[in-house]
Amino acid sequence: MTKAPLGPDAPEGALPSDVPATPPAGAFGRALVDDDARHWRFSGDSVDLLDRSALDPDAKVVGETGLDDLRLLAPVLPGKVVAVGLNYRAHAAELRMETAAEPILFLKPATAVIGPGEAIVCPARSLQVDYEAELVVVVGRRCRGVTPEGAADVVAGYTCGNDVTARDLQQLDGQWTRAKSFDTFCPLGPWVVRGAPSPGARVRAFLDGVEVQHGLVGDMIVPPLELLAFVSGVMTLEPGDALMTGTPPGVGPLAAGQTVSVVVDGVGRLDNPMGLADAR
Repeated sequence: MTKAPLGPDAPEGALPSDVPATPPAGAFGRALVDDDARHWRFSGDSVDLLDRSALDPDAKVVGETGLDDLRLLAPVLPGKVVAVGLNYRAHAAELRMETAAEPILFLKPATAVIGPGEAIVCPARSLQVDYEAELVVVVGRRCRGVTPEGAADVVAGYTCGNDVTARDLQQLDGQWTRAKSFDTFCPLGPWVVRGAPSPGARVRAFLDGVEVQHGLVGDMIVPPLELLAFVSGVMTLEPGDALMTGTPPGVGPLAAGQTVSVVVDGVGRLDNPMGLADAR
């Protein structure tokens, strides 16, 4: 497998030995192929190039390439990113915050989305930018008011995400929009897998190869499909929308030159280096 999904600046040893370096059959995403942004789907033996997003059931195969020829991009371009706060009790405890009776929702703008290997940029007005590893649900069909029992029918798949947060600004503002909305503050990738991670699947973050976050999908206060149903009762969800399901304990700051890796069992690994501070 090419180093593309790992990011050009990924450090040696940052990949845990139990994470496959290739996508499972049926996984899909976006990539640069000969400098053109293309949609792709992995057949198990080769990469099928598509005429449109794999989210579209009418997508057709128009070519073929190898994994080594891909330079991965964010696997989807969501119209909106819906996130949930404090969905792990241990994370709420480390922030000294109370969990709520219902999920706490917020939005991240589409302009915050970046792909594997792209640099997270620290805004000049923040002195502490934190990583937050998350499992992300990708919506496959337009939906509104779905039930938890029917939620799986509108899911296209799952990917890894990093809800990057300017922690000092979050504490200063008392609400979360500014702290979580800067450009580059929503890495997604490396691809979308069709199968749902099991409750025992680990959601982890590594900082320069050292594990710093660890939780289980089953530790979530509200499970992913129940979250999707709850969100769809608030707003219409569109194909490609991303639902970030919350972060486990262990969040912490990023420094320039470090690389953060989000690893979700059964999904993949997402690497992003921390760049220099933005002068703006």
